[in-house]
Amino acid sequence: MVTLSLNNYLKQLEDSLAERDGLALSELLSFKDPHIANYRLHLPNPESQVEQRCFDPLWEEIVAAHLRCTWAVNDHDFIEAYTCQTVLVQAYTKALSSQKDENWSLPVMFVVCLDLRLFANSADIQLTKKGRGKPGETLEKAADLIMGCFRICASDNRAASEDSKKWGMLHLVNQLFKIYFKINKMHLCKPLIRAVDSLPMKDEFSLSQLITYRYYVGRKAMFDGDFKTAEDCLMFAFDRCHKSSKVNKRLILIYLLPVKMLLGHMPTLEILKKYDLTQFIDVSKAVSTGNLLQLNDALQKHEVFFIKSGIYLILEKLKIITYRNLFKKVYAIMGTHQLPIDAFVVALKMMKVEDIDSDEVCCIVANLIYEGRIKGYISHQHQKLVVSKQNPFPQLSAV
Repeated sequence: MVTLSLNNYLKQLEDSLAERDGLALSELLSFKDPHIANYRLHLPNPESQVEQRCFDPLWEEIVAAHLRCTWAVNDHDFIEAYTCQTVLVQAYTKALSSQKDENWSLPVMFVVCLDLRLFANSADIQLTKKGRGKPGETLEKAADLIMGCFRICASDNRAASEDSKKWGMLHLVNQLFKIYFKINKMHLCKPLIRAVDSLPMKDEFSLSQLITYRYYVGRKAMFDGDFKTAEDCLMFAFDRCHKSSKVNKRLILIYLLPVKMLLGHMPTLEILKKYDLTQFIDVSKAVSTGNLLQLNDALQKHEVFFIKSGIYLILEKLKIITYRNLFKKVYAIMGTHQLPIDAFVVALKMMKVEDIDSDEVCCIVANLIYEGRIKGYISHQHQKLVVSKQNPFPQLSAV
């Protein structure tokens, strides 16, 4: 393929279009294919050569934009590459819209939208270095173009048909998720999730697409505070991710572990070491032992990693479970079912929690009772926590 002549390359494109072979065509337009290294295809002005072939006008524009894009990429000019890919995707969107009652070109859509996102990200980096534009601005524009393809796919009424364009929706949603998470506009994911959930074939997409989709839905649910949904989605992604994909499994765990801990399930040392997530070891120990001081130290020690992963504020929510385990120790020491609120105040002050008083402790205890982490009630008259004589502190599980 590296030595392929321009004429042979264009002939392959013509044949693929004539046969409506979307898969072959997608390879010839993908920047993952070896042909992009072919210097014979690096053309800054390919229009005249392309016009000599028997291409439909829209596909003529697509092919010419792709060839110019290969030239720009070879020149490491990703701003120009993004511009070329924009022209390509706009032309493809028109071509897709004109393909009535058929979806043979969906593989092409997958690769051109993927490359558009990647070029937009690289263009943003180059623009930032040159002091032009705002961070994420190009990615956001790319998302608008991808949404054009999404709307065409979503508007196809033949949902149950094998040639329905709706089969392209999940791939586009995943591309949009990656952009919206990158530019911190996760609220834009909500209508996309509704659109996918309403599909009759929502569980019939490829496993790789479903894993990516559930991963992002789980992350969004985590940030929304819906930890049960987050657990279900992230567990789906983790369990079905291929065992050889250790990097991807580790990435899923970075978000699954905080969710699990917030639901009361502590990770085992084995799984943390297996996936090189030792940053969570001190956090898990601190939460399990009710050591609020150690938890604060662990969060500070690994602050850079947790902030970069976007989970620092989520991990801070683990303090409520740490309170529960600390209060359980107070209960064990005192050996009574009627625990003075002041005893909790003393325990918290030992953990370097400054300016804490009985009213604030009552609020913490009330939250723990509401969440089912403590079985009992507060006697405000006597300033005591009265816990159940049977299983007053429901067990936390290990995963």
